[in-house]
Amino acid sequence: MVVLATAPVHDERGVLRGHVQAGVLLNRNLPFIDHINEIVYPEGALPFGSRGTATLFLDDVRISTNVRLFGDDPKNRAIGTRVSQAVRDTVLGGGQPWLDRAFVVNDWYVSGYLPLADGAGRRVGMLYVGYLERPFTWLKYAVLLSIGAIFFAVMIGATVVSLRWARSIFKPLEQMARTMQQVEAGGLDARVGAAGHHPDEIGRLAAHLDHLLDVIDDKTRALQRWGDELDRKVVERTRDLEQAQAQLLRSEKLATVGQLTASIAHEVNNPIAVIQGNLDLLRELLGPQTAAKVDAELRLVDEQIERMRLIVTQLLQFARPNEYAGYVDSVSVARALDDSLLLVGPQLARTRIAVQRDDRATASAAINRQELQQVLLNLLINALHAMPDSGTLSLHTRDWHAADGRVQGVQIDVADSGPGLGPELESRLFQPFVTTKTDGTGLGLWISRSLIERYGGTLTAANRDDGARGAVFSVRLYSELPETTLPA
Repeated sequence: MVVLATAPVHDERGVLRGHVQAGVLLNRNLPFIDHINEIVYPEGALPFGSRGTATLFLDDVRISTNVRLFGDDPKNRAIGTRVSQAVRDTVLGGGQPWLDRAFVVNDWYVSGYLPLADGAGRRVGMLYVGYLERPFTWLKYAVLLSIGAIFFAVMIGATVVSLRWARSIFKPLEQMARTMQQVEAGGLDARVGAAGHHPDEIGRLAAHLDHLLDVIDDKTRALQRWGDELDRKVVERTRDLEQAQAQLLRSEKLATVGQLTASIAHEVNNPIAVIQGNLDLLRELLGPQTAAKVDAELRLVDEQIERMRLIVTQLLQFARPNEYAGYVDSVSVARALDDSLLLVGPQLARTRIAVQRDDRATASAAINRQELQQVLLNLLINALHAMPDSGTLSLHTRDWHAADGRVQGVQIDVADSGPGLGPELESRLFQPFVTTKTDGTGLGLWISRSLIERYGGTLTAANRDDGARGAVFSVRLYSELPETTLPA
């Protein structure tokens, strides 16, 4: 995208001889977009630490922006990223400005988008300006909290005033309350009497209470006879009702879970079938020789499709657990590590991380193959995040033995050379929603431990004790799954 300026050229007699045309390239023109941002948001224009941003788009692609892609490095701009489809349809498709909140790269901004047209009036891009929404959201919550505090303070003050004003009413009412307590305790002859009588509404209420107590005393004996009979019948009906209600609740839960899982299976299995069909067609179109060159990648796609089918099957276990038992495999942990490293290969290739392997395990692990791969992928990705630039990823497998020396199972250690685990993080690491990553959910380790424990195994984390810096995650699995730990 270029901004053009044209000026006429005349000779000494004023006759137009031509034009001079010059332009400024806007693609990656960072000083230009920073100058626009300074014009729109001068120093001090935005309160509460909010930041203003500006961006030029060619069609829906950012060509010049001061939005940072990662961190605060001024050179690390989000150039080449695209705008959302909703904004594109409104601004480029409909030619209308967009004034709303929008998610820009990695945060929410109060945003405005304006279409840009060329000399022929065709919409070729957009100009965006916006400012960070988060400080204003914090201000809103602070105001709401202040209003709530003022409200509760006013309520407490009103309560104190009301209690003092009602003190004169409390005394006769307390006498009536004591009488009622005595009656409730079994003293049916207790009455308010003259102590609670006053020549006002409360006095008349006390006299009426004594009369009611006399009537109640007469009716109580009859009610007791009827109550005994009613209690017996209520006990019988309650027992029958509880049994029927429990059965109904179980039926409703099973019906609801059955409908949900059937719906999920239908909705997920359809795209899985499409993917599998197109994968088979791809093999046919490539031919045996060409397909052989990417056989490893195609096989991984097959395995991931099978993994999705397994997830659907595991969902169906909640409705029909007895129909989906017995999918535990005897898994080679070395092979599982090979497959997992292949999946994280693209991420690993972008770093200077060295991988060290020490495969000493001779036994296999009794676990579902896909679930073990899910756990290993999570541990490997966490280790890569702990070493963003460079480091050493150490993978060790070995047998672990029972007290009598018999091989009990296998242990997998995934160690990194990152900063390690702090005391506070180490104690809360496997709790849900605990994470140190800005874009993490905090569920990966919690789900991984749950998967391992389903098979009687353990997943632990600690700082390395071999003199090196970093953390180590250890997975222990049985070679033969005890019956009490079979997944249901």
